[in-house]
Amino acid sequence: MVEITDRNFDSEVVRPPPPVLLDPPAEWCGPCKKLAPIVEDLARVYEGRLRVGHLDVESSPATAAQYGVMSVPTLIFFKEGKPAGQLIGGVSRRQLEEAIQKVIG
Repeated sequence: MVEITDRNFDSEVVRPPPPVLLDPPAEWCGPCKKLAPIVEDLARVYEGRLRVGHLDVESSPATAAQYGVMSVPTLIFFKEGKPAGQLIGGVSRRQLEEAIQKVIG
């Protein structure tokens, strides 16, 4: 997993060839903490086919605002540098895997 910030967003999300799952959690977010182990496990399962990165919404508010992160958890998929899907709220592992499959094809 990659730490994404306002500063490295373009190099880590926009330019890399594999699709990216951006997970913008907040330290105080209970549902984010519940979702974190699922995201981390799926990052290992889909390694090489999907990049997974965290974006701390409090330390990188510009990027969070640019992509409309109004609440957390919000998971944003990027393909070819552009948003390709979004999941909002606590989702199950199955829901997240289905969304990943759609993005990576």
